[in-house]
Amino acid sequence: MYLKHYKEVPMIRTLAEMRPGDVGRICGFHSGDKAYRQKLLAMGLTPNTYIEVVRRAPLGDPIQIRVHAYFLSLRQAEAALLKIELMNGQQNDNSGFSG
Repeated sequence: MYLKHYKEVPMIRTLAEMRPGDVGRICGFHSGDKAYRQKLLAMGLTPNTYIEVVRRAPLGDPIQIRVHAYFLSLRQAEAALLKIELMNGQQNDNSGFSG
């Protein structure tokens, strides 16, 4: 099959599904508690912001991320609200991180 008009479909995940080393761009929020969403926005987790997953606790909660020039730790429930577009659809590729 010839894929002349093929467009790469962005790989969308929640932050909770990402692994250490993954880099992505925040593309929105899942519906959920508005207070959590406001908290995330206040911490600088706004649409079109690049993030990198730094590490996860042994049981997966909390998750440490790098955003702008600082580190944040988020609970699994908070991380599940963030929709992230993985860069180039590849995990462990830091080429899209801009700070």
